Amino acid sequence: MKKLFVLIIASSAIGFASCKKDNDDPKNPPATTNEGELITTCILSFTDTTTLAQSIASFRDTDGEGGNAPTQFDTIRLTQNSVYHMRIVLLDESSAVVDTISNEVLNEGVDHLFCFDVNNAQLNIARSDSDGQFEIGLHSLWTCANASSGSITISLKHQPGIKDGTCAPGDTDVEINFPIVIN
Repeated sequence: MKKLFVLIIASSAIGFASCKKDNDDPKNPPATTNEGELITTCILSFTDTTTLAQSIASFRDTDGEGGNAPTQFDTIRLTQNSVYHMRIVLLDESSAVVDTISNEVLNEGVDHLFCFDVNNAQLNIARSDSDGQFEIGLHSLWTCANASSGSITISLKHQPGIKDGTCAPGDTDVEINFPIVIN
């Protein structure tokens, strides 16, 4: 009987020691993190609003930031005095299954904003899509003026809970500085 009592106490002690506390407190749930996705490819698809001519400029770095150099880094080539509808497609091509990250950006539009910083090129950009309150920038209108060249930095800002329609708050998910030529 004494051995049975010791065995029950020892089993109970081991059982209590192996349990770990759950953090299921509904008043104080654990913080959720919205981890950034790997973006290896950015495709800019342009459609001239008058002629409907299409062109594409792509950036591709299949191993992600760091490591090997990008395998594709196109120059954006547009025509002066033209207006283009531009659509951004973001992909993760780091594995056999390609993930379309731009779908996630659209689904989480309230947390994302594309920012466009034009340097030296005669170009005006207006975002043409929205999350219902603020613009997103997966779609935009690019109005080209005179022939010029320069660069454009395209940044995707991640702004969960702090999106205010500006590029100031949040973290940068991806940033690419494309060369641009307007003929």
